[in-house]
Amino acid sequence: MDEELKKMVVYLGLRGLIANWDHYLGIAKKGSFSSVKLLKYIIEQEYKIKQENARKRRISIARIPEPFVIETFPFDRQAKLNKKIILTLYDSFDYMLKQQNIIWIGPTGTGKTGLATAFLTRAIDRGYRGKFILFPELVETFYQSIADHTETKVLKTFESYDCLLIDELGFIEIDPVQVGLFFTLMHKRHKQKTTLITSNLGFDQWGSFLKNTQLTAALVDRLTENSHVINMKDCKSLRTRLDQQESF
Repeated sequence: MDEELKKMVVYLGLRGLIANWDHYLGIAKKGSFSSVKLLKYIIEQEYKIKQENARKRRISIARIPEPFVIETFPFDRQAKLNKKIILTLYDSFDYMLKQQNIIWIGPTGTGKTGLATAFLTRAIDRGYRGKFILFPELVETFYQSIADHTETKVLKTFESYDCLLIDELGFIEIDPVQVGLFFTLMHKRHKQKTTLITSNLGFDQWGSFLKNTQLTAALVDRLTENSHVINMKDCKSLRTRLDQQESF
């Protein structure tokens, strides 16, 4: 490809065409494709490249700590977890199509974060914008926004994600103003966007860190109205074996 043509291709954003130019020329020289079929093939390949690059950008923006996928989850070692319910929910994709929440509740090390991450990743792979954030990190972001008066901007940012995963909810106590911002965020996302939450604490214990009985009741009521609650309280920890196997 000469430099002048390359400049035009770059301007059009068809960088995949540059990388595969020799490959396409080879196909053309063989004459096995008609002109129309060759053009269609090139356009399809460019489309796939752009789609994959866009997916990689969304994954990068989501800041997912570990790339868990549902295929590697050790359901055989979690006898108390209903595999059929999890996979049906995952495969149907209703949690995104119907803007439903999913809340995983159970002890540390049972695979809550891994499952939630798999659901988030599936949404991103299907073209949705997602974000992974630890609850303490979200609370700290709220705290900073209060200090520099950017609460509205921060809320708008987190409200915009099609799928928001809030991990380890309940590990820290938060101030009333932060509780208010968290409630506002959940209110704005209610039935509009999908929120995935993991927590070591049952709903009856959320008041211990939210420190507001009325807001806690309202929050739980709102979150569970359009949600799937995955109870993993009786599940066992997989952490030691998972570390050894570099899996979930």
